[in-house]
Amino acid sequence: MTLTVAAHAQATGDRPLLRDSFRIGSEGGALCQAQSATGDPAARTMFDRAWTLVCRDAARPVGQIYALRRGAVTDDGALQDRLAASRREAIECNAPGGVTLPGIGTALMRNCAGAVGAYRILAVERGKTIYVAQGYAAYASALDLGLRSVMAGRIVPGRVDIATVGTNDAGYARLQAATLDPQTVLAEGYRRNASGNYAEAAEFFDSLTDRLARDPDAAKLTPAERANRAHEYLVNRGLQLSNLGLFDQAEAAFAEARRIVTADAVQVRLRRNFEAMHHINRQDSAGALAILDRPLTSGATASAGGDGAVSLPPEVAAEMSSGAAQARALGVRQDNMLTPVERSAILDAQAQQLRGTILRLSGQPGPAREVLTKALASAVAIRDGRVTSITRLRAQLLGEIALTHEAQADYGQAERQLNQALALLGAQYPETVALNGARARLGAFLIRRGRNEDALKIYRGIIASTMENRATLTGMANQLQPYFNLLAREIPTRPELTADLFAASQTLLRPGAADTLEQLSRELSAGDGEAARLFRQSVSLSRDIERGRIALAQLRQAAQGREALLPDVAQAQADIDQLAADQAHTLAALAAYPQYRALSPQGLTLAEMQATLKPGEGYYKLAQLGDALYALWIDGAGATGYRLAASATDVARKVAALRETISIDVNGVQTTYALDVPAARSLYLDLFGPVEQRLAAARHLIFEPDGAMLQLPVNLLVAGQAGVDAYEARVAQGGDEFDFRGIDWLGRDHAVSTALSARAFRDARAAAPSGAAQSYIGFGDNAPLAGPVLAASSRGGLTSGTADDCGWSPLQWNRPIPATELREAAQAIGGQGNELITGAAFTDEAVMARGDLDRFRILHFATHGLVTPPHPGCPARPALLTSFAPDRKSDGLLQFSEIFDLRLNADLVVLSACDTAGAAGAETTRAAGLSGGGGALDGLVRAFIGAGSRAVIASHWPAPEDYRATERLMGGLFAAPADQPMAEALRAAQARLMDDAETSHPFYWSGFAIIGDGARPLIARR
Repeated sequence: MTLTVAAHAQATGDRPLLRDSFRIGSEGGALCQAQSATGDPAARTMFDRAWTLVCRDAARPVGQIYALRRGAVTDDGALQDRLAASRREAIECNAPGGVTLPGIGTALMRNCAGAVGAYRILAVERGKTIYVAQGYAAYASALDLGLRSVMAGRIVPGRVDIATVGTNDAGYARLQAATLDPQTVLAEGYRRNASGNYAEAAEFFDSLTDRLARDPDAAKLTPAERANRAHEYLVNRGLQLSNLGLFDQAEAAFAEARRIVTADAVQVRLRRNFEAMHHINRQDSAGALAILDRPLTSGATASAGGDGAVSLPPEVAAEMSSGAAQARALGVRQDNMLTPVERSAILDAQAQQLRGTILRLSGQPGPAREVLTKALASAVAIRDGRVTSITRLRAQLLGEIALTHEAQADYGQAERQLNQALALLGAQYPETVALNGARARLGAFLIRRGRNEDALKIYRGIIASTMENRATLTGMANQLQPYFNLLAREIPTRPELTADLFAASQTLLRPGAADTLEQLSRELSAGDGEAARLFRQSVSLSRDIERGRIALAQLRQAAQGREALLPDVAQAQADIDQLAADQAHTLAALAAYPQYRALSPQGLTLAEMQATLKPGEGYYKLAQLGDALYALWIDGAGATGYRLAASATDVARKVAALRETISIDVNGVQTTYALDVPAARSLYLDLFGPVEQRLAAARHLIFEPDGAMLQLPVNLLVAGQAGVDAYEARVAQGGDEFDFRGIDWLGRDHAVSTALSARAFRDARAAAPSGAAQSYIGFGDNAPLAGPVLAASSRGGLTSGTADDCGWSPLQWNRPIPATELREAAQAIGGQGNELITGAAFTDEAVMARGDLDRFRILHFATHGLVTPPHPGCPARPALLTSFAPDRKSDGLLQFSEIFDLRLNADLVVLSACDTAGAAGAETTRAAGLSGGGGALDGLVRAFIGAGSRAVIASHWPAPEDYRATERLMGGLFAAPADQPMAEALRAAQARLMDDAETSHPFYWSGFAIIGDGARPLIARR
């Protein structure tokens, strides 16, 4: 949001001076204001003049501005000591750098970080005075304008980008949890859940947990209050994780909450309801019903009428679960709160809704409707149905009741209630995931009634709304499956519907990927560059658009039959249109930055995708919804889509069988068995059978995986039956079962690229080649910890020992990867200025501190990749292992969030490490962005692409050392002639290993995948 700075000035002598309090932003009242802090004894002692910067959306100051006589401090260290004493939070700062402020000139800026996120300090000397501004980086523009106004002693107009709580705003959750009143942040978390933005909601609740643990103000709470708050935050986070499909993490959160002793009536009901929802999400209706039937341990109960409906007092005047009113959307605290008995009553009504849902799912529509109707009566009893916070609950109840009518063939009543639910959500949550979910429920009903054209219109509206808002349909896979099934059935006779299937498939986001993108969004929003500023501006504009849509929906309702309000409706629409235009301009500017492109969910049309492809290329995209897999094939001749005959479970079983013959841990030893060749052939037919002829005509396959295929390189599938028959006959006659020469691998005749998404592939293809002056820098051969150095037979993650914390075993660091591969690669590439960083010099701090990484076209990491959690229940933090630095703060890990903040200008990053694109545990999927036990594809790989690499080569399993397989593969890759496409160079290097009996097993040649555009040259001609 852009604001105009307004300040009041008065003249003293020949220089104007600002008053003790001046405004920064005057739209609708002062959104930010600098207030004199000289009444503070500490400020009066340490500074000559001081102002505290406060903003309307923050419950505590967001920064300070100081003026100090130059002689009062002897050096910069003394000044920093005074600033440290003035702060409540401990922060760590980097060395100062020069920046230019309009009208001021050069200033010194320090970028800092603390428990609450990014922080910045600006200092300027003028004559005998030092001026300083410090505060949260998200409020950087307000700090800058405040400092300029103080120095100028007059009004300095300008634009202020305010970081506010709003839609798609989880990147600010940590900051908001530190600056807003906890109850306001809690309400925002509930609102995110109610609107269907589960990843954002989880971030809000998680940040509140952090704040409760470290905030000094929390000491004022009684033990019971602290316990209740901790419990509420945990069960809410558990529910959001469950909504995202991250069931193991959700169960861990609920287990932790159960260990908190509470007798609070609200808390025990929250846990009951949310755990029941968790079991329903897992399709465990019996488990959910058992939880609902379990007696509550709290003695507090709500009153109930004789008909079983909950009776609520008429004075209820507050929202319970989502800050849906405009005041709450602006971050304004709601002072009128529900009493515990009132809130308990609402939760009991919600429990009845869950019970009714279970009854419906178990085939009892009559009893289900009776329970659901009573629950709805309880909900609308609150202020005669005018409390907006239960809008989604009411809509869900109406939808469930509609399905009971449908089950009993009362289709007219079912459709009326589905439309009523839509109207409720449209007025309160316009163009959100929640509204689109209700639309999808109506669309599925119409498909079941044979009204396919009506259903297509509704589903197209859902996809158009999602793409227009650059959103995703996370958590809606099951609701979209009827649409995908309809399209797959109709495409053979109506091929134009392939465009609809392609558009719809791009709105899906794997649940783990949603959480990963939120973490990377937080990294971007906390930055201090132009990309971060534009990103914060886009978030503010999104919030204003959301608020405007809510106001417009309410105005349209009020204007029915009242022509006097029509001009207000028109003006509200015009305001939204202007905000949308501003947003489009902002996003167009953001598109120039790779960090934003790595996060953007923006899709392509089918025509745009076809225009991206070159002759001889085919794009194959998988999309998993429930237990179904859908495929799209796109090439220059056209496109088609279909549902795989094999289920997702069947495909996963075959993938697991193949991976178990390639690389499996047996009693701590990485073991390889003879590949299940018939399974590799069967899986090929499952995926490509319907488009086999079109695939055969393509030389370059671009593969966008989903589901279990995230865990397996597609190049090891078998494209022809003759080689399978010959192999089986040879083995039957006593031949070597590990000799796979003669097999018609898909990767023998096809260069393969892997795509994160269609848009990511097009961005990679459109990016200009790196202009970096130096060819190559390699990192590896970490310094071992004290103790014996263990030989590495593969670059795999080791067992983490018996440590009971979430740290890695020291054994991980005691198996360094020799630098041989790096030296051979550097020699093969040639050129001037190549570097190798090995041993004690290869630390995570050293990598992050380098300011010249953008001078290298190829970065190569030959080190262990740690992508699975060290212990069950620990958070997954995909990372590359580095050396420790004993004299500095270093954890020996270059984590994916740290990688994202690097500044690269690379054509290629090579991750010659363990599992950097392959299989990992369920916990890893949260940070890696993969579902169903995938790997770190969307973690480490997306981070490097966001940092500025056009492409990444990563491994699906531990890179083998036997027979020097990895060294030979990399040596062959880097020996590619100038201008040879990197996917073709990799295919050729792999083919040489295929043709060697010792390395013909896919374990030795198949594991590395190119993520990005493999048609780009590996060694560009100069």
